Formats: sequence, structure tokens, C-alpha cells
Amino acid sequence: MKKWLLILIVLASLSGCGYNDFQRLDEQTKSAWSEVLNQYQRRADLVPNLVATVKGEANFEQETLTRVVEARAKATSVQVTPETLNNPEAFQKFQQAQGELSSALSRLLVVSERYPDLKANQGFRDLRVQLEGTENRITVARNRYIQAVQQYNVLARSFPTNLTAMVFSYQPKPSFTVQNEAQISTPPTVDFGKPAGPAVTTPPAAPSSAAPAR
Repeated sequence: MKKWLLILIVLASLSGCGYNDFQRLDEQTKSAWSEVLNQYQRRADLVPNLVATVKGEANFEQETLTRVVEARAKATSVQVTPETLNNPEAFQKFQQAQGELSSALSRLLVVSERYPDLKANQGFRDLRVQLEGTENRITVARNRYIQAVQQYNVLARSFPTNLTAMVFSYQPKPSFTVQNEAQISTPPTVDFGKPAGPAVTTPPAAPSSAAPAR
């Protein structure tokens, strides 16, 4: 009887010190992180078809294509494991690689504006729509992860639940930084339907009608 009473007291103490909250928020952050990874993978899967379509456009900037291919290779080469959430250095490396791919894709869409035939290509237009949709989902998934980590970290750093965190090794988790946040999280959008306006030319100055001075 005393044994069971002791167990109940221990369980009540753990509950009062936030143990159950740690369990819940830890699972919540893992779930949010999985969705972030799924959306980034979806974007990476779109890149090969996008590059292949752009290559069909004669004289397209090779440097821009190379940057996209290299950025994708770097982003997909970063090893992501469950421990990434407990390793700020690995998390930052992952974030940087994905940010570089975002920048390269944004550049490709901007440059594509110079190529009317590419803009009219239905395959390219479809891929662009898919890419923009994926970028939006990435932003939503990232925001959910940030919110989940904020709740978890507040619990891990506040008294007395920080004592529970120390006992059970619940470390604060890394989150996406605000550095270059606009570049990384803002979906690259280009108005493909807006026609280019006519070039503005300056007419030659009219000859002066003033009489010459005597």
C-alpha cells in the first residue's frame, strides 16, 4: 500500500512540475518540425522539373540555373535527424541551406521575366504555380514550428518547470532566426500575367523659335 501511495505522490509531483506539459509540447514540436521537412522536400522535388523546363529556353542565364542546381544539392545533402532539434549548430546549417535555395529560386523566377517564350510555356507556368503554393505552405509550417518551440522553450526556462527540464534533460530547442527572415520566408512571386509596358522614349527637343539676338 505504501509503495502505491509513493508512486501516486511521485506522479502528482511530476504533473505539478510540468512533466506532462513537456511530453505534450515535445510531441507538438516534433510534429510541427516533420511538416516543415515535408514541405521543404516537396519544394526540392519540384526543382529538377523546373530546371529541365528552363533549360529548354535558348540562351537562358547559365549562372542562374547553376545556382539553383547547386543550392538544391546543398539543401538535400544536409543530414536531418531527430537530434537536429537538439543541435543548434546543425539546425542553423539546415536553415542556411534552405535559405540559399529560396534565394536561388527567387532569382530564377525574376530572370525568367526576360524570356517571353518561357513565360508562355504551360509546363513552366504550372511548375511556377506549384512552387508558389509550396512556398506558402513552407511559410505556414515554419510559423507553426516557431510557435510550438516558443511554448516549449518558455516551459523549459521558467521556474519551477526548468527544474523538471534539468532532471529529464529537456533542453531548449532551436528556432528559425530573424536574420534574413524576409528573404527566407517570403514566397518568391512574380506577376507572369502582366505585360511589359512600351518603352518610354524621349522625343528630340524642338528647334528654338526665338529670334537671334542682334
